Amino acid sequence: MIPTGAALVAGVTGDPIAHSLSPVVMRHWIDAAEINALYAPFPISAENFDSVVRGLARAGCRGLNVTLPHKEAALELAQTASGPARAVGAANLLTFTPSGIHADNTDIAGFLYALAPANVEFSQARALVFGAGGAARAMLYALLTVGVTDIAICNRNITRAQGLARDIVPAARIIPWEARDDALQGRNLIVNATSLGLAGRDDLMLDWQRVGPGSVAFDSIYTPVKTRFLVDARARGLTAIDGLDMLIGQARPSFEAFFKRPAPALTDLRTRLLKHLEAH
Repeated sequence: MIPTGAALVAGVTGDPIAHSLSPVVMRHWIDAAEINALYAPFPISAENFDSVVRGLARAGCRGLNVTLPHKEAALELAQTASGPARAVGAANLLTFTPSGIHADNTDIAGFLYALAPANVEFSQARALVFGAGGAARAMLYALLTVGVTDIAICNRNITRAQGLARDIVPAARIIPWEARDDALQGRNLIVNATSLGLAGRDDLMLDWQRVGPGSVAFDSIYTPVKTRFLVDARARGLTAIDGLDMLIGQARPSFEAFFKRPAPALTDLRTRLLKHLEAH
């Protein structure tokens, strides 16, 4: 259905935002559901985030998904927030209601959705998370909810890593960035929650020989799907998971929040997204 002037409008914002596949995911579901709706990307800088988001809310937009670097700012500007969003300290979903802006975090569910096929024994997991932004916050919270107790955090800015640990997982071990290869020793769940590896940015280079067989490597990035992080992890024989399934997993509750109906069951959605990436 071609959207008309009566279309329900929602979108995604970040800086940058051109890489986001969220509009592609939502378009497939909108078409399958046959609803009059539009989901668009909104590039918003950090200094304009508050004013533009509030302006979109006043203009009748249904809400926004939020990506780097705005997830913590999204929580701060909301009038109300879900328990998980407050616990994480970041939001990737803002819904605009008559009573104000509501913040939620669907990255938690998306991350666990992506990990599910790997059958990780969470009670035995020794996790190492790279990053200390909004995505890292959600992933760490998710790991705690499924029973992971041995967690290390490594970030380029160690002060941010310490703050993250203090807020969410005080027992976490903080690893200086220059010691990241040493930190891999004995870890069996390695997570990249940084922007390293994103198209146009530096790769996250690691000494994967320090990671034992049977371990799992997860990269939150999906553009490109084959990051250096995942290519090297697969070369070591590890189970390597890209960020595409996390994108799908977090998008489902967002679609329902925006358009008040479940996302259609498209069993070939991942295949469609991979074809889109290959074409672009």
